[in-house]
Amino acid sequence: LRDLPYPHPADGSARVFARAGRMIGRLVGTLVRKQPPELLLDVGGVGYELEAPMTTFYDLPALGQEVTLFTHMVVRDDAHLLFGFTELRQRDLFRALLKVSGVGPRVGLAILSGLTTENLVTCITVGDVAQLTRIPGIGRKTAERLIVDLRDRLESSVDGEPPLPGDTATPEQDAISGLVALGYRSGDAARAVRESDTHGGSVEEMIRGALQQLSGGHG
Repeated sequence: LRDLPYPHPADGSARVFARAGRMIGRLVGTLVRKQPPELLLDVGGVGYELEAPMTTFYDLPALGQEVTLFTHMVVRDDAHLLFGFTELRQRDLFRALLKVSGVGPRVGLAILSGLTTENLVTCITVGDVAQLTRIPGIGRKTAERLIVDLRDRLESSVDGEPPLPGDTATPEQDAISGLVALGYRSGDAARAVRESDTHGGSVEEMIRGALQQLSGGHG
């Protein structure tokens, strides 16, 4: 797609929500065509072509029905490509996958087509290289890189600490994220927050208490 237009959101039948600049973060419109991995969405009379993983296709409604898709745009010299997802959490996991060296949009779609979000998180946290290499286009080296690059983030999500993108964060999770931003490993940050005596306090209080734990202080 080139120079994607932005239909006016007040047309009543469909709405477009854009992120900063030219980024499109969400589309709401009528499903016109679905032929994996491509689908066509009518938004205010403008047809948007998107690609999506099979796990998204499983959740799509019948043709002619309204659907909300969270999107990621890839801008290239020859095209603007849109990728759509029925869940915000899955879209943001797709973005996390793209940050791994050697994983482009096509490989990201293959991963999310072969595994649900929950199954992928489990594979990463337990280091299941064999399961990951069953996905077309994923060799052993790529699988190992995925595990190394994403394990800390996803493992913490499974433990109920820092959430995957798209999840609602608790004050404890915000405190852990703040510590990670300061350079601490997520596991150490989570442990320090748990062991501090600041549960129920503000995020700032929990960070202060956790820093005391990390520095060996006692109050």
